[in-house]
Amino acid sequence: MRALLSLGSLLLAMLPFAEANAAPPTWQPPQATTELPLWPEGKVKAPPKLKGPEQISEATSKASGERWMMLQNVAVPTLTVFPPKGPANGTAVMVVPGGGYRVLAMDLEGSEICDWLNAQGITCALLKYRVPASGPSWDPDCNCRDNPTVPMALQDAQRAMGLLRLQAQRWNIDPKRVGVIGFSAGGHVVAGLSTHARRSYAAVDAADSQSSRPDFAMVMYSGHLWAGHGKGLSLVRDIVVDDAVPPTFIAQATDDRTDDVRESLAYYQALIDAGVPVEMHLFARGGHAFGLRMKDAPVTAWPRLAERWMQDIGMLPERQL
Repeated sequence: MRALLSLGSLLLAMLPFAEANAAPPTWQPPQATTELPLWPEGKVKAPPKLKGPEQISEATSKASGERWMMLQNVAVPTLTVFPPKGPANGTAVMVVPGGGYRVLAMDLEGSEICDWLNAQGITCALLKYRVPASGPSWDPDCNCRDNPTVPMALQDAQRAMGLLRLQAQRWNIDPKRVGVIGFSAGGHVVAGLSTHARRSYAAVDAADSQSSRPDFAMVMYSGHLWAGHGKGLSLVRDIVVDDAVPPTFIAQATDDRTDDVRESLAYYQALIDAGVPVEMHLFARGGHAFGLRMKDAPVTAWPRLAERWMQDIGMLPERQL
């Protein structure tokens, strides 16, 4: 009996150690989807501030109290394709979740957005891009004039757009009807995709011969678009706007405490000045990172407005509304 008790005590003592050393959970794509690697093996670098293996955990928004799935330490970017549950209408939208270029909100600004798009007959592609420190040269820990950072998130998004167009027949999509929607930092990625005609990396294969610019774009409560106080709303940091930018939809809440509403105003004014077709909706209440979950404020209308806009620019058939 004494030996059995000792063995039991030993196993109980080892349990916390085993749990602490177990492999952290990773993000798994939902069923009925296909996850594709973005880059050939050996052609992708890890983010400069990677602190461990990829893992996902539950987080709670300080502003709204919403719980969301936070993906960290992404070194291997992927594209997960969600086919519509009914007939596909030929339009595809790539979804770029936010997270401050530190983490990715994979459900709140990812899979939940794909569910909405799928219901419209749209093929959805969810981008899992490299984080952390994969954004532009405004990284607060970087002396960027002397040591500019590599725009890994933009590279991943450009690569993903090329893959989607190259495999258009496989996914039953029209390569001239490929759009993108991004939230917060993902909105900044969308602005980068829309305004950068050239890729930010050397071509790898045939996917990189395809255009990386979207045919239409939706920028949701983005940051890092406003040049700052005293410099005017039309000066957009790290973004060069011309008339080749695709039709754009912008939405933000004016009570956003994370990204100033002047971020959206700056991009809107720059698009207007360049003659780009743009539609913007500002809501009095909604905060930041509202996604599709806000149910008790006017901001909940944004998906219907986006659907109507996609119809207006010929990307969504009228019968889908």
